Amino acid sequence: MRAVVYSGYGATPVLTEVPEPACPADGVVITVGATGVCRSDWHAWKGHDPVVLPHIGGHEFAGLVAAAGSEVTRWRPGDRVTVPFACGCGRCAFCLAGDAQVCPDQTQPGFTGPGSFAELVVVHAADANLVALPGDVSFVTAACLGCRFATAFRAVTAHGRVDPGDWLAVHGCGGVGLSAVMIGAALGARVVAVDVSAAALERARELGAEAVVEAGTAGVTAGAGVAGAVAEITGGGAHVSVDALGSPALAADSVRCLRRRGRHVQVGLLPGGPVALPMDLVIARELELYGSHGMAARDYPAMMAMVAGGTLRPSLLVGSTITLEEVGAALAAMDGPSTTAGLTVASLAG
Repeated sequence: MRAVVYSGYGATPVLTEVPEPACPADGVVITVGATGVCRSDWHAWKGHDPVVLPHIGGHEFAGLVAAAGSEVTRWRPGDRVTVPFACGCGRCAFCLAGDAQVCPDQTQPGFTGPGSFAELVVVHAADANLVALPGDVSFVTAACLGCRFATAFRAVTAHGRVDPGDWLAVHGCGGVGLSAVMIGAALGARVVAVDVSAAALERARELGAEAVVEAGTAGVTAGAGVAGAVAEITGGGAHVSVDALGSPALAADSVRCLRRRGRHVQVGLLPGGPVALPMDLVIARELELYGSHGMAARDYPAMMAMVAGGTLRPSLLVGSTITLEEVGAALAAMDGPSTTAGLTVASLAG
């Protein structure tokens, strides 16, 4: 099969021929219809997230089941499917409780093994991890769901518990942040988006943000900062706030901008060292702090129904559709400044 392979961290990814993967007894082989090209893939390519070299990246994908192992009971060749980026083992107490996203033995195509920058990709524990893809949801749209969109959906709904009329602050308007903006607005929340980029904030407005805060501008810096600006807009602070980018400063601002009994959700990856949060406010205001890591296959139906029904339109987040041959160049382009052109998806179907 054809696959995009890199032999060293930062080495030019090359489209080449590699052996087809074997189908595990509990898993499936999927013919990739489309795959997202995500900054997480770039982190693996650069060596920030160590992988076994040589390596095939790619962790957001959808396609058709090509082969199913002897232990698989729920899926058969020809089924249209997608999959979370974090796949559970299907056997441990966490998986059995429906929390495969925190499985201690999870697998992640594109990280723990070969990924979806290829014509075929393996998914283990298929009965626990595959998600049926409705016929009216395209592979390109579904390739947006597995990491960025599903992560944002669970952060806003399960942890944020956003209700209609609530103020939702979204810090960082990249792929996850813009997904959170769309989801919050679709749920009836009043969304305030925070970013340093005017273009990113304009995109947030297009996706449903009611208000924006351009961090780093003279007015915001001279006043009470980001948290003060959010508090002024929301009349006392956000009910829910999400750090969708991942930085100590954003995480602290996200906590500070909350009203009493508010909820902070940390989605963006933070450095492994200490992060200073205003714990005095956490105590005095009785704030809730949550970490959020993807979404298990069990929790996909509610999101998928909103996508199929048109309430959520992740296709609007797709900025460009490329071929498998162009994946290497797309990864390399992430060495430069990020843009707001939208998500990049490689289409292999048709």
